[in-house]
Amino acid sequence: MNFLEERILKDGIVKEGNVLKVDSFLNHQMDVKLLDEIGKEFHRRFADKKVTKVLTIEASGIAIAYTVARCFDVPMVFAKKSKSVNVDGEMYTAEVESFTHKNKNQVIVSKKFLGKDDHVLIVDDFLANGCALQGLVSIAESAGATVEGIGIVIEKGFQIGGRVIRNLGYQLESLAIVDAMDAKTRTVTFREQ
Repeated sequence: MNFLEERILKDGIVKEGNVLKVDSFLNHQMDVKLLDEIGKEFHRRFADKKVTKVLTIEASGIAIAYTVARCFDVPMVFAKKSKSVNVDGEMYTAEVESFTHKNKNQVIVSKKFLGKDDHVLIVDDFLANGCALQGLVSIAESAGATVEGIGIVIEKGFQIGGRVIRNLGYQLESLAIVDAMDAKTRTVTFREQ
């Protein structure tokens, strides 16, 4: 069992509807030492790749992408879920559906920050159905960038997202893959990696 699986078992909360709450350490309150370990582990797993940018989606992916980008010593870019007055110029866009929020968002990345010379590592906190990742891959491909790999902190292995992304041919590395959760017994079963 790895450091992340141990933390999930210690502090994660299983809820009805296949929800795993990790907001006490990953995506609301953040354990910065744990984030540092996550960054180091993704750096180790993708060390042989030429990474020039780390790409994620707001909001939960930002802290993770930041620590990964620090380890690679490259810029981090995040797709915004809404256009604001301080976002101008041409944009790459993709529509993504959120498993957690049960809604669709048009996400945007400024063309100033992603281009054909970039080698992108995409990272995010969760992978369920893979919609957010497919949107980020679409944005990277629209920019002409090379997707070097995808790093996920927690993959719900019992949902289709991991299978979809792997079938597209991308190197997908998940630090913890949850094969089953039971809200009644509050148990989590991890896939052996």
